[in-house]
Amino acid sequence: AEARQGLMRDVDHARITRAWQGVRSGRHSLATFTDAVLTHGSGACPHPSGARDLPVRQARHDLVTGQVRIGTAADDARNPYAYRGAGLALGPDLLGTSLLAVGPAGSGKTGSLVRPLTESLCLHALAGRAAVVVVGAAGADLGPADAYDVVVRIGNPDSVYDLDLYGGTTDPDEAAVVLAEALVGDLADPHTGGDTRRSATVLSQLLGPFHAVHGRFPGIPELRQLLDGSPGPLAELRQKLRSAGQDSLLRELDARERQLGRPGDVGGVLADRVALLDRPAFAPFFDTSGRTRPFSLKALDHPVRVRIDLPERGHADASRMLARLVLAQFTASVPVREDRSLFACLVLDDASGVVTPEAVRGVQRLRSAGAGVVLTLRTLDDVPRPLRGPLLGAIGCRMALSGLTPWDGQDFAEVWGKEWTEARDVTDRQIIAETPAGKAVHMLRRVITGKAPTARAVTVRQVERERWSASELAHAVPAGHAVLSLTSVKGEHAPPLLVDLRG
Repeated sequence: AEARQGLMRDVDHARITRAWQGVRSGRHSLATFTDAVLTHGSGACPHPSGARDLPVRQARHDLVTGQVRIGTAADDARNPYAYRGAGLALGPDLLGTSLLAVGPAGSGKTGSLVRPLTESLCLHALAGRAAVVVVGAAGADLGPADAYDVVVRIGNPDSVYDLDLYGGTTDPDEAAVVLAEALVGDLADPHTGGDTRRSATVLSQLLGPFHAVHGRFPGIPELRQLLDGSPGPLAELRQKLRSAGQDSLLRELDARERQLGRPGDVGGVLADRVALLDRPAFAPFFDTSGRTRPFSLKALDHPVRVRIDLPERGHADASRMLARLVLAQFTASVPVREDRSLFACLVLDDASGVVTPEAVRGVQRLRSAGAGVVLTLRTLDDVPRPLRGPLLGAIGCRMALSGLTPWDGQDFAEVWGKEWTEARDVTDRQIIAETPAGKAVHMLRRVITGKAPTARAVTVRQVERERWSASELAHAVPAGHAVLSLTSVKGEHAPPLLVDLRG
């Protein structure tokens, strides 16, 4: 009845359909579902926030198919005939293979791609279908704050929420691995297969004893002192461990003290990176004593909408480090969720300095975990050369926007490969007359046409050519357009298409 009266929104329909799927799968009881629908009508089974729609929508959404329209396939000879003029939309079945968009500033990455996708994912979260974390610079056009359940404004003293530096885990080894990836993941050498294991070992030698003594992990100032090897904090930690009889953790602390100051010790590098967060602007943040409301990515078991604003102005290095931290926590926590039917997505509005060897391996594991990431880059030069091929190979949906450089276009041309096409070669061969009559006729034709008599030969053959060459990607993509290839989680794929993002 409410649907007939126009009181039922598309989000209500999607949310109740999702709840009914939970009844059929056995997660919810039929009696509870029936009572909720009879009592509340189209407002049944509400999102924890109580919201039934977003404050504003800018894109065209279809929650029945779960898609958001981002453009139209151009009527261009380079697009396959079946796709020309067709609308193009994205949904969780495509984002589950992750998406990478590359284009210079002003090419439309945020307005034409990130904003519609975040809107769509927030609508899915209100319907109980998805959990979304959006990371971008403070002031970026990522939607109003009312469209999110949690807004973490790092560096802003008015921020209600804090960010959990350790991802909500209580395991020192797991916390050390994630934190090491955030601090020095960009320093790992992909050429030699370098990783962050040494850094993770150093951190675990300190996090384990500290957690055993204090029942929590150290804050930023405490961690910096421990990594610097300050004698006071280390001596105090040793005394408390000895009093508690923690002999195994004492050996960990002894090993850390023996390594201090030795050549090749990564403790100093870690301390320098932690010092980027030990600034007055970040003093109220990353607190582990319980005085703040930290957000942890462990909460992605629920349909939550989160936005994290990074303080890029004046703290660019710290922002890149925090973006690596969020990505590392996301790839570590999402695969161990119990309910993988809840799609989880991380949107990084600027992934410069975020792509590391461990990040690429983490993205490869997301497809089977019901999750995906959306990464945008101004240029592939922001990714180390040895990682560009693995990154493009690990991600199923790839977008090259207008204004791409030829060397960036070369990487896309290689990953999109070649296709067989029909080539027609036309040649004109001059005809030589052998008889006097033939020579007379040829002379007459030359007088009339001004050209020597020729015969045309047409050769048709199959050749293999690039779908999109580096030169075409750099110079033949009009403004407001992009070349986009898609792959679904089921393995279905579409060839690279020229898409009008304004249509």
